[in-house]
Amino acid sequence: MRQLAYAATAAFLFFLPATAQAQDLAAGEKVFLQCRTCHQVGETAKNAVGPVLNGLFDNRKAGTHEGYTYSAAYKTLDKVWNEDNFRVYIKDPRGVTPGTKMIFPGLKDDTQITNLVAYLKQFGPDGKKK
Repeated sequence: MRQLAYAATAAFLFFLPATAQAQDLAAGEKVFLQCRTCHQVGETAKNAVGPVLNGLFDNRKAGTHEGYTYSAAYKTLDKVWNEDNFRVYIKDPRGVTPGTKMIFPGLKDDTQITNLVAYLKQFGPDGKKK
C-alpha cells in the first residue's frame, strides 16, 4: 500500500511542472495581447510599430532585429537581452532606455512579467516554438 502511495505521489510531482508551465504560457499569451499592438511573434511575424520578438532570449543583441528601424537610443545600446534585463526593462521602458520609441508604460506586476517571459521564451529566432 505504501509503495502505491509513493508511486502516486511521484507521478503527481512529475506532471506538476508541465501543468504549471502550461498555465504560465496561457497567462503569458494573455499578457502579450498588450504587446501585440506593436510586436509580433511566431512563424509569420513581421516588424510592425515595434520589432518582431522571436528569439528575444536567444543571445539577441538589443536594437539589431533585421529590417526594423530602431531609435537612436537602441542603435548605440550595448545590451544582449536576457530574462533579468528584460524584467527590469518591461517595468519602465522609457525610464530604462530614454529616447526609445516604445510608448508602452510598462508592466508592474511580477507575475504578469513572469508569464510574459515564459510565453516569449517559447519562440526561437525562426518563430517556431521550441
